[in-house]
Amino acid sequence: MENKKPDNVVFSEEQGYNASLLPYSTNVGAPAIVLDDVVAWKSNGIGKVNKEFESKFNELKAQYENLMMEYRWNELVYNAKFSFEPVIGEIYHLYANHDGTNVLSMIAPHEWNKEHIGTFKLNSEKKWVRISY
Repeated sequence: MENKKPDNVVFSEEQGYNASLLPYSTNVGAPAIVLDDVVAWKSNGIGKVNKEFESKFNELKAQYENLMMEYRWNELVYNAKFSFEPVIGEIYHLYANHDGTNVLSMIAPHEWNKEHIGTFKLNSEKKWVRISY
């Protein structure tokens, strides 16, 4: 039969009775060791981080959608027919022809009876910026 020690006696084969060497109290009257409840802390942290990620994702998604819209408008204008060299900073109007092609013109929508697609200005980076007219 083994020589059993009571629960409150701290003994190890390597160090013997080592209660005074441990970083925590081992006697019966010592305060109980209670683990902190970190589940609530983790849940709160996860919630905040996920909210931040979602916010950043939505911001990037909106930027991407704006970039794609700018790309589509620029592609539409650059593929339109025009027989002049556009001047930076001037306003131009994009119209749809009956044959399905588009034409870029300096003529304002109220001066011409064609289907108006949009009004644009050429910026210094040679990018067409859609403006409201």
